[in-house]
Order: sequence, then C-alpha cells, then structure tokens
Amino acid sequence: MRLRERWINLIYRSATSGKKIRVFLTPVGGVLYFTVIVLFIAISLWMDKFLGLPKFLSTPLNITVSVPIIAIGLFLILWSALHFFKIKGTPVPFHPPPKLVTAGPYAYVRNPMLTGIFIWLFGFGFLFRSISLVFIFTPLFILLNVLELKAIEEPELEKRLGREYVEYGNRVPMFIPWLGRNKK
Repeated sequence: MRLRERWINLIYRSATSGKKIRVFLTPVGGVLYFTVIVLFIAISLWMDKFLGLPKFLSTPLNITVSVPIIAIGLFLILWSALHFFKIKGTPVPFHPPPKLVTAGPYAYVRNPMLTGIFIWLFGFGFLFRSISLVFIFTPLFILLNVLELKAIEEPELEKRLGREYVEYGNRVPMFIPWLGRNKK
C-alpha cells in the first residue's frame, strides 16, 4: 500500500473511530497545523532578513492594509469553524462533523476555512511588511494545501461521505466562489 493510501486510511479510521481517539487526535492535529503556519511566517521573515529584502509598504500603510485583510480572514475562519461545531465536529480531519456541512460559507466554497487562512497569511505578510510571505511563502502554502486536499483529504471525504460529497464537489468550487461550478 502506498503512503498516500495509508494517510487516507489513517484519517478515515480516525474520523470514523470512537470518540476517545478523535478527542485525543484533534488537538494534536490542530497544534501541528498551527505550527506549520507559524513556521511559514517565521521562515519567510528570516528569508527577508537573510536576503536583505526591503520592507514591503511603509509603516502606517502596512497596518491600514493588513488589519482589514486579517479581519476578513479571521471572520471566515471563525464562521466556517462555527458551522462544524454546530453539528458536533471540528475543523481537524481526525474529528470531522458526522455529516457533510453545506450551510453558511460551505454553500459557496468547499474549503472556506482554508480560504480564510490564506487571506489571513496574506494579511500577516502585509502587517510584517514581508515580501517573501506575500509573494513566496503564502502562495507556496496555498499550493501545498491544494495538493494535500486533492491527494488525501478529498479522497477520504469521498470514501467517508460517498456520493453526497462527490455531488457537492461537482457543484461547489474549492476556494473562490465565483471561480467554478455552482451549477444547481
């Protein structure tokens, strides 16, 4: 069995296992993902300094630009998570909601929480005036997430939720509401 199938099966087994296992793995998964985000920010700031890159935007302008972007990203993250919590699930794939969430932001995109995280990272790039966070590390983070979604998370969702998820995926775009399907 290939590594990809092992990961899909691990997430599937965790998501369909008993509550104790899911409750144990949820904070582990959440902390690991948050750590990756912090590492992307830290490495980009180090890269700016190491390469001697100039600061992006002036000091008052960076705050004016970043605060609304960070707020929009955070709003989208929290709005998305709220819809998971409402039906007794979490954003962590090890402890997902027991059924497909299609309400709220999930009516427009399949991954609104990730869209919020991407927006949030761009906002931090502007806040920290980091050229590499805005133009290299956030796009790289987006690419890695898309690859993971396509290779592991979406196949696991199809395995666990079946035809309902496939139809949802055919109808609703991955990240940006106006780019994609929305055929009802």
